[in-house]
Amino acid sequence: MDDKMHMNWSARSIGAILLGNIVYALTVKLFLLPASLASGGATGIALAAHYATGVSVSGILLLVNVSMLLLGLFALGKSFVVTTLLSTFLIPAALEVADRVLGEFVLTEDILLCTLFAGLGVGASLGIVIRTGASTGGMDIPPLVLYKYFRVPVSVSLYVFDVLILLLQVPLHPAENILYGILFVMVSAIVLDKTMMIGTTQTEVKIVSNQSARLQEAILKQLDRGVTLLDAEGGYLHDKTQMIFSVISNRELYKLEKIAHSIDPNCFMVITRVSEVKGRGFSMDKHAL
Repeated sequence: MDDKMHMNWSARSIGAILLGNIVYALTVKLFLLPASLASGGATGIALAAHYATGVSVSGILLLVNVSMLLLGLFALGKSFVVTTLLSTFLIPAALEVADRVLGEFVLTEDILLCTLFAGLGVGASLGIVIRTGASTGGMDIPPLVLYKYFRVPVSVSLYVFDVLILLLQVPLHPAENILYGILFVMVSAIVLDKTMMIGTTQTEVKIVSNQSARLQEAILKQLDRGVTLLDAEGGYLHDKTQMIFSVISNRELYKLEKIAHSIDPNCFMVITRVSEVKGRGFSMDKHAL
């Protein structure tokens, strides 16, 4: 049974990596190239070489990715390479296929639309790949090497490399395109962050009420969610009470509010969005022993 579950997980992961790489390649073909946008990372290097020499983006990207993969192999070990191997070859291959299939097709020449949709596509595609536990490789590898040997923070070196790659493209573009390129990088970073959180955010609820026993029973029976009772004391009257603590899915919030206000219209509720929850009922089977 465990082997079967592991095989299914692997199949889903490979499918997600394939989807992410295809979306990435289509984004480069349909939005980055038509608008001549500057970019960071390995794609930025490939685009700069393409604009300067006319060499295909997919060929340069493959060369950069393989070079970084070999660096990762020697500096970070085989286990890291396994998570990077697929994207190293899939992105250049998907880009080459997209280039041959779409040819000179241009979806839009509006540079703002290209910037925004390039940010959406790149951010979403990278998020899909990273959520599987895989790496996109390329220029993500040098910062990891610098951190391992010199303890340079990965976020700092990633930022420095992206800035340097963007500066490398300054002579190849009008100033306006560079500014749009910076906007593209910012949009893709925001979308990547949001994609990583899809399906993992939950809602934390704290309720202070003199009807805590009834509320506890209603949440357990009607929502089938766990409840923790915390001893609390009012700061003004110093009256003793119990605060209800529970974590629910986002779509259950309206139902919980309705239940709480029907039992105690004067209850005090604090609602907080949490980025991820681990444990029984969330990352673990709710009814497992």
